[in-house]
Amino acid sequence: SPSPGLFLLPEEPRAAAPVDFLQELPSCQSARRRRGGTRERRSAPPGTTGSRGAAARTLQQERGEQPTRPAREYPLSIAEKRTLRDFQRADTEHLSRWKKWKKTSSKSLKKALSEVKGLSSYLVLWRHDIHSIEEKFGTGIQSYFSFLRFLVLLNFIIFILMFSFITLPVIISKYGIFNSTSVNISPKNIEDNCTIYEPSGNKGLVYFYTYLKDLLSGTGFLEVTSLFYGYYTIDAVWISIMRYNLPLAYLLVTFSYLALSLLWIIKRSVEGFKQNLVHDADPFQSYCNKVFAGWDFCITDPNAARLKHRSLQCELQTDLQEEKLKQKIAERTMEEKLRIYSLRIFINIIVLAILSGFFYSIYRVTVFSQENSNDIDNVNSQINLLVQYLPSIVITLANFMGPLIFSFLIRFEDYTPAFEIQLTLMRCVFLRLANIGVLLFSLWSQISDCGTDKCKPCGYNYKLYPCWESDVGQEMYKLMIFDFIIILAVPLFVDFPRKLLVTHCSCKLVQWFGLQEFGISDNVLEIIYGQTICWIGTFFAPLLPAIATIKYFIIFYIKKISLIHTRKPAARPIRASSSNFFFFLVLLIGLNLAFIPVGVSIARIPSSKACGPFRNFNTSWEVIPDTILEFPTGLQQVLFGMASEAFAVPFFMIICIIMFYFIALAGAHKRMVAQMKEQLVLASRDKMFLIRKIAEAQR
Repeated sequence: SPSPGLFLLPEEPRAAAPVDFLQELPSCQSARRRRGGTRERRSAPPGTTGSRGAAARTLQQERGEQPTRPAREYPLSIAEKRTLRDFQRADTEHLSRWKKWKKTSSKSLKKALSEVKGLSSYLVLWRHDIHSIEEKFGTGIQSYFSFLRFLVLLNFIIFILMFSFITLPVIISKYGIFNSTSVNISPKNIEDNCTIYEPSGNKGLVYFYTYLKDLLSGTGFLEVTSLFYGYYTIDAVWISIMRYNLPLAYLLVTFSYLALSLLWIIKRSVEGFKQNLVHDADPFQSYCNKVFAGWDFCITDPNAARLKHRSLQCELQTDLQEEKLKQKIAERTMEEKLRIYSLRIFINIIVLAILSGFFYSIYRVTVFSQENSNDIDNVNSQINLLVQYLPSIVITLANFMGPLIFSFLIRFEDYTPAFEIQLTLMRCVFLRLANIGVLLFSLWSQISDCGTDKCKPCGYNYKLYPCWESDVGQEMYKLMIFDFIIILAVPLFVDFPRKLLVTHCSCKLVQWFGLQEFGISDNVLEIIYGQTICWIGTFFAPLLPAIATIKYFIIFYIKKISLIHTRKPAARPIRASSSNFFFFLVLLIGLNLAFIPVGVSIARIPSSKACGPFRNFNTSWEVIPDTILEFPTGLQQVLFGMASEAFAVPFFMIICIIMFYFIALAGAHKRMVAQMKEQLVLASRDKMFLIRKIAEAQR
């Protein structure tokens, strides 16, 4: 008689049931509706050993490629990787000697490059310091210091460009190195009054205070050095038998450092945008990210961990508040909407009035400073230095008071907390960058002041500004020095005493104030403001990037010491991906602002006739067509044709077509992302369906 176990045999035909059962899943039904059916992708079962390795080999054979990638790079199991490695070795034995040598050399080269890359990582600037900051305070604060390192490298490269192609040829010609000489062509058809430029260099016995004043203001002995534009009064340099066109080099290097900055920033901002796009999700997905993936595992410091706990709690509370506020906004009546919109319009009018007051103050102070800084009676007095620094002082006060006022006013506008932060930051960015624009506008209004025929012979106010490019460079130099002094003074005279009070004083009021938070956004705006000054000032002071490099190098250690010893991380830190994108976005805005004054100075304002490499040209841009006229006739026609409307219109149309293509591509990617999100939803429904079926089967 059959054993009892054989009674289970009639149940075996149910093995085919799971196929029909799986087709009842929501995801399978949705896929059938979308595609009209399903197709098998693999001939072998997915769990069979070696199936994926065979699939990889089949794919390579179909493409006619040799398996050049190492087996460890394939997403296979250990057994499958061993099989694939044996297959690769067997293929290698049948190759010719030349192909064997080529493959071995390629492998050795890749290994050497990998080792060099590993060794070069130890040469990265501040590698250990930034990693230690990341371990203690997380990736948000680490992104600020990485951004600071980027600016140090950028300014150093700009300095190398300016020094190599502008400063070095002039120094070589002045000292006759490599049998070199300089060429000075006297200006033609220009009145003698326009060519008079006598820098106030120090002569005779000079007090130490005078040297200190010159160092702070860029006048005196510093005005006649290679730091400023007026030093490069040379038309060409002969190095042996080669003629070096200094005016053309000066203009091309200016375009080069601006283009280099633009391309590098775009490259870095695109990387940040990709990361930001991943984290930019709907509220439910954002909530899941905070709950399940919000912890920063780089944190090892207990205090930083407690801050991170409070930060996550604060973010969740903020999300709930925003949802409540959105619900409240949806339930507003018409009267409430009119009241809120009227209040917002009124507050924005107040903001515009405050900005106008700041801008007018900067304009009046700049005009007063320019008219009275060269007063003979005040040359050796402290008042003269104060008068020269008045624009920098007023701009710094505006940069300090503006954010405080904006933060107070935005509380009454009834925005969501996230939008409040974004709007306040954008107002602060506009204030800082617009202050520089107003300063330059004030200078240009003085330079081009022709009310009483002051600039009729030369095209500019040559009596007050015989070398106006050097004067603009001095203003940018003073802004940078004063900004550096403020950054040094705040930790020394504000943060450090506050730390001592909080540590050693038990007064409730002092403990309530506590330590100052290390605000990432505020610190970033601070250094972007300085970088914008550097971009604008480099045309007027070619060695200003060297000062900016030293400045940011010192600022790194100041901020690091301040973060560790005198400040605490912000209670609401921002994610590293979003912060990186924001940093480079604001930096790109600053660079675009720098294009405007530099472009106007090159193309519109007449160049100084008493100093600089462009004294024989009406504007700096005229060196380009003047150089093109020296080319052969055919090349001239090609270049002038590229500058005509016949070339510009088709080029613009091609650019528009390319832009529309990328817009369509972005739309396709967006639809693909939406489908992937739908697949995730369907996967969760499948799980719920399976759980329900299992529960029914158990019952």
